[in-house]
Amino acid sequence: MNAAPDSPAARALQAAKRGDWDGAAAIVSGIVRESFGLQVESAEVSRDGYSLNSVNGLLRVAGEGEYFFKFHHEEGEERTLQELYRGELLREAGYPVDVPVHVSRKVGHQLLLYRRRQDRRLVEVCAELDFRPAGEAMPVTRAQRVLDSLTRDIYLRTLHPVAPAQAAAEPINQLFHHRLVDPGQPDRAGGRARRFFWGRDFDLAGTVVPSAFLRAAHWELNGVRYADSIGALIERSIGLLEPRALARFGGVTAHGDAHNANVWWEQGRGGDGSLSMFDPAFAGTEICALLAEVKATFHNVLAHPLWLYSPARLGEHFRVAARIEGATIRVETDWQPSPLRVQFLQDKADIVWRPLLRAMAVRGLLAPDWRASLRCALFCCPTLVMDLCAGGSGGHVPASSALGLAVAVMAGSEPTGGKADRVSAFLDSIAPEGPDGRR
Repeated sequence: MNAAPDSPAARALQAAKRGDWDGAAAIVSGIVRESFGLQVESAEVSRDGYSLNSVNGLLRVAGEGEYFFKFHHEEGEERTLQELYRGELLREAGYPVDVPVHVSRKVGHQLLLYRRRQDRRLVEVCAELDFRPAGEAMPVTRAQRVLDSLTRDIYLRTLHPVAPAQAAAEPINQLFHHRLVDPGQPDRAGGRARRFFWGRDFDLAGTVVPSAFLRAAHWELNGVRYADSIGALIERSIGLLEPRALARFGGVTAHGDAHNANVWWEQGRGGDGSLSMFDPAFAGTEICALLAEVKATFHNVLAHPLWLYSPARLGEHFRVAARIEGATIRVETDWQPSPLRVQFLQDKADIVWRPLLRAMAVRGLLAPDWRASLRCALFCCPTLVMDLCAGGSGGHVPASSALGLAVAVMAGSEPTGGKADRVSAFLDSIAPEGPDGRR
């Protein structure tokens, strides 16, 4: 089913993007009345900036109290995900998941209502810890390890071969291949990729380049040169992340989008806490095993501190400079992931990724192109979740645009000249047998 670009969900997201919070709240209230027959007494849309393609907030319903609401919509596209929100599916698999009380699955009116809870989202807790002494993050890293261990166990228990049609039917493809192409044209760049990277100029920390140059240029980040251009990475992603072809990696039962903006921090006694997931818009039982943990890996680590979610504040803490030399964009920065994010990445490697890839290899589900495919998925996380062009719809500034695009290339491309970086070291560390992952 398709959702018209003027559907209530689309209009609510557009209103929130332009700062019309009252207008967005009024539209959400209308969806609630129409979908559930509930009388909305008040509604307020969150302005936190973490829900990049969705709207969330609080509303009060007569006779029922307060709810937390959220919905996801693919802005600017004539189609949208018919969100399944299969929270019960995840709960049955053993995940800690908050299941909504009311669910509207109608395309263009999709909406979740959760009972209001006082817990904070983990992304908010972690944002405060990025600039605090490392020891203060220990309760969070302990809780994350518990969730990572549980997630690994479920992945290993549910790992199985899948048919191409099953792989193609999973909603998680909306986060990757469906944003790379137009409907009916699966072999050429379209969708968000074309809207974001064609027909405009990019201000990279004060150096302005046309999009054609940006797509074709090579990149160098802090002296490390990368093999692939953004254009080449887009084309490679179209091929390697094709939904039916992803069946080569098998499937698992997964949330699929369990980055920390979709995880509750449940504060316990003595500063410790536990984690539970929500908003399982892309959950499934046949999710490509190579994609299941990608969003959590990128968005919990390389998107922080600041540049993706709070780009206007980047200059308060970090320096970013860019210059053009021939056909190369050179970016110099003192930005780096905080100790909290480095620990997250190490734990993801040790607890989740290495055991999962080993099991995939044993089962004959680790295709030789796993490393390139995983890089493509990591590259798609920042480049397709929002507009990274300064002054565009993503709210980016010249410094965050330059840094964000350089980080995306670091995620997607191998470095040259025998050099290594954080992403290549991570991939080397999780390979079942050596850097190429071959047994």
